[in-house]
Amino acid sequence: MFRLHPRLEADTRQLCELILCEVRLMNDRRFPWLILIPRRPGVTEVHQLEQSDQRLLMVESSHAARVLEQCYAPDKINLGALGNLVPQLHWHVVARRTDDPCWPGPVWGCGEPRPYAEAELQQRIAELQVWFTDE
Repeated sequence: MFRLHPRLEADTRQLCELILCEVRLMNDRRFPWLILIPRRPGVTEVHQLEQSDQRLLMVESSHAARVLEQCYAPDKINLGALGNLVPQLHWHVVARRTDDPCWPGPVWGCGEPRPYAEAELQQRIAELQVWFTDE
């Protein structure tokens, strides 16, 4: 049975569910940052997914990257799966700008997160959900 890791649940808000992944928004207003979590219990690494799920992860992460490009016109999209603090497989899709506070370094461990105000968070989620349901 799939269960979301408590750290992911605390740091993110649910956006939608795709075929394979739950899509969540990182609660850090410094970056447009999505997290894709394959709903497969016990999986900690991409290579542990069935090949069909590996392909689907690429399709869904590409879709998420296109959504971020359409919404925010970033200079770069960063993709990554670290898992050093949260072992559950989760895929980061982060829209980066050359003027963001961590550029050109990684977003991980850079400064303190700046959570959204609740109204702003709900607005951001609603805006992004439209892009995921239109395709």
